Amino acid sequence: MSLFGMMRTGASGMNAQASRLGAVSDNIANANTTGYKRATTEFSSLLLPSTAGSYNSGAVATQIRYGISQQGTLQYTSSDTDLAINGNGFFVVQDKGGVPYLTRAGSFIPNATGELVNASGFKLLGYPFTDTAPVPVVNGFDGLVPVTVGNGALTAKMSTQGTFVANLDAGAAIQTGTTPGTLAAVGDIPDGYTHKSSLKAYNSLGGEVLMDFYYTKTADDEFEVTVYNAADATNGGFPYTSGPLDLDGASSQTLTFDPLTGFVTNADAKFAITGMPGVTSLDLDFGGMTQFDYEFTVQSASVNGNSPSQIERIKIADDGIVYAQYANGDLNPLYRLAMASVQSPDQLQVISGNVYAQGIESGVITIGFAGSGNFGSVLSGALEMSNVDIAEELTKMIESQRSYTADSKVFQTGSDLMEILVNLKR
Repeated sequence: MSLFGMMRTGASGMNAQASRLGAVSDNIANANTTGYKRATTEFSSLLLPSTAGSYNSGAVATQIRYGISQQGTLQYTSSDTDLAINGNGFFVVQDKGGVPYLTRAGSFIPNATGELVNASGFKLLGYPFTDTAPVPVVNGFDGLVPVTVGNGALTAKMSTQGTFVANLDAGAAIQTGTTPGTLAAVGDIPDGYTHKSSLKAYNSLGGEVLMDFYYTKTADDEFEVTVYNAADATNGGFPYTSGPLDLDGASSQTLTFDPLTGFVTNADAKFAITGMPGVTSLDLDFGGMTQFDYEFTVQSASVNGNSPSQIERIKIADDGIVYAQYANGDLNPLYRLAMASVQSPDQLQVISGNVYAQGIESGVITIGFAGSGNFGSVLSGALEMSNVDIAEELTKMIESQRSYTADSKVFQTGSDLMEILVNLKR
């Protein structure tokens, strides 16, 4: 056995314990850091070949691992833009240069331009709502933009789509005379209709546009749908000073129903309504309509768009949809937060600022939405705290201190023996 080898082994042990103490120091320093994942030091032996009667001491190697997959405790706050993930997944953020990263640190607040940034300055990313619901790009960050919650300016949005779900009475009598869709001239009054309802939409300036819907049973399992501008009504109904609004290129459309199930059988029950002042086109979906032997009942009706109003607050649902709540009470979806996952979260590359990048052994990053697949849910008004256990870290500190002292004694003993060996020549 070489005395130099003995000293090198002692120095290796001291370096290993110093690395462990460094990890413990970081953990204790970040015990209150939002979303911080504790570092642990794993040891492995390095053995050298030995011969009979002679042992060659080796060394010890260290590897730092992070408990990224271990969730910290959740702490509730008073800020709606403080976000935590309950379960698997990561928020997608980007730095000032536009480089995307993953994080669990959700202490977001609006910056000067309204973008949500966390305590490390990373911007939260999501998919913007357009005329259709956002769809994630599973294997990339394309389409993601910084989530901007606005500066309180007045906003208005024209209605472009909506849904209407109601039950039409299957037992109603068939109308045999003129109907709201078959009037000969403007100002005429129909012989009858079966049901009537109204629906509000918004024009390009945010003004309210009210539409009157008439449903007329024209045959068994068939209802004629006709729409009028309520502003042209006389005494709340017929006669109207203008004709019916255009419904997919015609004055009316027919909904047909299955006589056995009572559900709509139209291949496409979504009709484009045009002719409303200030509204280009409104696609209204009647696919959920039913025909049961029950009175006319509106079950749900919704139209997008909003009147001019200021954003009062931001609300974030557990599925990651970011809503703007206006002063008039309307809720308008703005973004849907992206969620990311990898096959081995503990193998992610740790970057300064409590963010992560894809590592060699972590697996590829996949993108989805909260509440779908294996992704957890988003909690608004909550933060995920560090998963550091102070008591455990202090215990490790004492263990490392004792081991470091013992390794130093090995090194010191080797040094003393070398001194004895040198003195033999004197």
